Amino acid sequence: MKPIRTFTIIPSLPEALEPLRTLANNLRWAWNHDTIELFRRLDDALWETVYHNPVLMLGKIEQEKLERAAQDDAFLAHLQGVKEDLESYLSNESWFSGTHHTTSEPIVAYFSAEFGLTECLSIFAGGLGLLSGDHIKSASDLGIPLVGVGLLYQQGYFTQYLNETGWQQEAYRDNDFHNLPLTLERNPDGSPVYVEVDIAGKPLKVQVWRVQVGRVFLFLLDTNIGENPPEFQGITGQLYGGDLDMRIRQEIVLGIGGFRVLRALGIAPRVCHMNEGHSAFLALEWIRYLMQENHVSFAEAREAACAGLIFTTHTPVPAGHDSFDFSMMERYFGQYARQLGLDFKEFMALGQSHPGHENDHFCLTVLALRLAAASNGVSRLHSRVSRRMWNHIWPNLPENEIPISCVTNGVHFRSWISREMNELYERYLGPRWREEPANSETWSRVDRVPDEELWRTHERRRQRLITFTRRRFQAQLEHLSRPKRESEAADYVLDTEALTIGFARRFATYKRATLLLTDPGRLARILDDQKRPVQIIFAGKAHPRDDAGKEIIRRIVELSRQEPFCRHLVFLEDFDMAIARSLVQGVDVWLNNPRPPLEASGTSGMKAAANGVLNLSTVDGWWDEVFHDNDFTINPVGWNIGRGETYDDAAYQDQVEANALYDILEQEVIPLFYERGRDGLPRGWIKSMKASIATLSHFYNTHRMVREYTERLYLPALDRFERLHANNLVKARELAGWKNRLAAAWPQIKVRKVAYDGNEALPVGEALNVQAWVELGTISPEEILVELYLGVVDAKGNFRDPEIIALQAAGPDPLGGHLFTGRTKPFRRTGRHGATVRVRPYHPDLQTAFLPDLLTWADRL
Repeated sequence: MKPIRTFTIIPSLPEALEPLRTLANNLRWAWNHDTIELFRRLDDALWETVYHNPVLMLGKIEQEKLERAAQDDAFLAHLQGVKEDLESYLSNESWFSGTHHTTSEPIVAYFSAEFGLTECLSIFAGGLGLLSGDHIKSASDLGIPLVGVGLLYQQGYFTQYLNETGWQQEAYRDNDFHNLPLTLERNPDGSPVYVEVDIAGKPLKVQVWRVQVGRVFLFLLDTNIGENPPEFQGITGQLYGGDLDMRIRQEIVLGIGGFRVLRALGIAPRVCHMNEGHSAFLALEWIRYLMQENHVSFAEAREAACAGLIFTTHTPVPAGHDSFDFSMMERYFGQYARQLGLDFKEFMALGQSHPGHENDHFCLTVLALRLAAASNGVSRLHSRVSRRMWNHIWPNLPENEIPISCVTNGVHFRSWISREMNELYERYLGPRWREEPANSETWSRVDRVPDEELWRTHERRRQRLITFTRRRFQAQLEHLSRPKRESEAADYVLDTEALTIGFARRFATYKRATLLLTDPGRLARILDDQKRPVQIIFAGKAHPRDDAGKEIIRRIVELSRQEPFCRHLVFLEDFDMAIARSLVQGVDVWLNNPRPPLEASGTSGMKAAANGVLNLSTVDGWWDEVFHDNDFTINPVGWNIGRGETYDDAAYQDQVEANALYDILEQEVIPLFYERGRDGLPRGWIKSMKASIATLSHFYNTHRMVREYTERLYLPALDRFERLHANNLVKARELAGWKNRLAAAWPQIKVRKVAYDGNEALPVGEALNVQAWVELGTISPEEILVELYLGVVDAKGNFRDPEIIALQAAGPDPLGGHLFTGRTKPFRRTGRHGATVRVRPYHPDLQTAFLPDLLTWADRL
C-alpha cells in the first residue's frame, strides 16, 4: 500500500534554540569541535546513538531536554558563540577572495563518485571518498568558488560484519534522506528540480539534493523516484554495487546528469574537475551542450569545453579503470554519438587506447586523458607510474613528458585532529594554524610544546582508543553470541600503556595486511614481551566481490582468537570514519605496507602524522616523497620498509619485507618507545613526534593541495576557457580549424639533416652550435617548435635526464626546407652524450604541449 501524499515532520525547537537547526544543516560542524561539543551537551548518549547525526538528534531528543536547554544560560551562551562563529566563517574574507577574486559565483564544479564528509552520510567507500570530502572542506575554508557533484546512494556502501569463522558479510541499510543534513532542491513553485537523461533509449528522471559544507554546496543526484521504472530507481542504490551495466548507468547519471543538474540550477562553471574517471562522460555532455548553444561542430565545441576540464587519476592498477566493450557502448551511446555528429567508430576512438582496434574497449580514463586540458596523479611516484601506464596515448613521446603532472594528496586537518591536539596547537602554534596549515613556519613552533604536555595528551588519546576498541569489540562478540566469558574478556583486551600499532584500510591483496603475520612465532614473541609489550588494531573492508581480500580478514580474525594473540591483536568490524578518527588519533605507530608501486598516494598516514603518530611504511605513494625528501639518519620522522624496490617474485618480496618489518620493530621502534628517562618520558620518541609534525604537516594537508589545484590548474583553465569561449567561441573555432589543417599536413614534416660544429670528443665546458634542416610542406615555421633533445646516454642507448633546447628559425634553405639553429649550454659532465631533433605543433591557444600523433623525430642521419 502506497501513501496518497507524503509530508515531512521537522523538530519542534524552542525559539531560543532555533539556531541549532541552521548549525545541524551545515556540515561545518563535522570539523568544528565546539559545534560537536554543543550537540553532545544536549544529550551525549543520544549523540552516539544517532551516529553523530545532529539532524536526527534534534528529531529524537526529548522535548523536556530541549526546554531545559532553552532555560540554561550557559548552554545559550555556548550556542550564541557557535552561531556567531559560523556566521563569521561564512561572511569573512577568505584566502581566495583576498588573493584572487571577490566573486561568489561558482567557477569550479568538482565531480566525484563518492564523498566522505561525516559518518552519518554514508555515500563513500574509502580513500577516494575521504579525499573528495577533505577537498571540498578545504575549498570551503579557503573560499574557493566551487560546487561538488556526486550521487546520493539510497544504501551507500555496505555495513560490514563478521560471521563465526571471521568471514566478512555485507548488509545494506537504507539512508533516511529526510533525517540527514540534506535539502531537496525545489523550483519556485515548490516542485522538485528534475533533469532527464537517456539510459539505453529510455528516459530517466533525476532529482537533486543539496548539502551545505561550510561555504560550499554539494549537489547529490538521486534516481529513486516513483516516476522511474523499478530497474532505474536503483541506479543510485548502492555505491560500487551491481554489474557493468549498473556501473555505466551510474556514470551516465553522474557525468551527464550532473552537468545537466548544474545547468538546471542556473550554475555554469567554467572549470570542471573530474576526480577519477567515473564522471568522464561530463566532458561529452559539455561538448554537446556547447554544440547546441553555439551552433558549432564537435571539433569546435571540443576545444572550448576541454579548455576547462581537469582530470585527476587515482588508480595505478590497469584493472581499476572502468572500460566497456563495443556492444555495451553502442547500446548506451549510439543515439548520443549521433547528437555529437560522430559516427560510432569516431565516438569509440575517444575512449580507446588504440583507436580503430575492434576489441579495444572504451575506457573512461582514456576519455578523460584525451579531453582534459590538464591531468594529474596524486603523488610524485604515482604520476610517474601513470605516465608509464598511459604513454601509448602519446606515441613516440618520452615517458617523462607525458602530460600527467602531480598534485600530491593531503588531508583536512580539522576533520582528523583530536580535540586535545587541536587545543595543544591553538595554545602553542597560535590560533592561525587552522587558517594556515600550509605554512612551514607555523609548524616549526611545535618545539614550543613541552614534552610532558605532548606526551600526556597522546597518552590520553591512546587510553580513549583502547576504551573505544574494547566497547566495539565487545559488541562484535555479543552479536556473534560468543560465550559470555569471551565478551567479558573484551574488557581486558589490549593495554592502555603498550606500544599500539594501527592498520586500517581497504583489504586489497596488494596492501598486504598480513605482512606482519608472516612469521606468527616471531610476531608472538614481539607482542607478548612482558617488559615491552606491543599490540595491533586492524580494521577495514574488502570489496564484496573480493574473496581474496575477505580471506585476509578471516586469517587475521582467526589468529586474533589464539593465544597469545587474543590479548594483543584485535580486528574491528565495520570500518568507518569514527573508527578511523579514533585510530589515527590514538595509536603510536601507523603501519602501511603496500607492495610498491601500487599505492597511488595513501592519506591515512597523513592523518596519523598530524596527530603526532609515527609512520612505518613501505616506500610507496606519499611516503616515497617523504623518504626521498628527508634525511632519516638525522632525526627519524618514521621508518621505511625497504627502499621502494620492485621484485619479479612477489612471494620473495613479501618474505624479504616481512623480515625487514620485524627487524625494524625489534631493533628501532620498540626500543625507542620504551626507552624512558628518569621522569618516565620517552624523550627520543617525543623528539621524533615533533620532527614528524614539523616536517610533514605543512605540506601533506588539503589546504596546500587545494591551493595548488587552484593556482596551477583551476585558474589557468578558467583563463583558457574564457579566452576560447569569448565572442561565440571564435578562438575555439580557429583552433579546431588549425588542428584539422595541421593534422592533414603533418605527414609532410621531415627532419632532413642535423649538423653540429664540434668534434665527436668535446672537453668539459665546450658548447655545440646546432643546425637542423626541416621540410615543412604547407606548414609555416610559426606553427611548429623545433627542439634539440640531448643528454647523457645510458648503457642501453636511452637518454637519462635529457635537456630540451628550442631552435630558432633562421630562414628558408635552398632546397625548399627551413633552417633552424641553436647552441647548447656548456657541457658540465663527462661521459657519453647524445642528441636528436624533434618537431611538434605550436599555437598560442594550444592547451597541452603535445598532441597525440603529431610529433616528428629526426631519423638517424
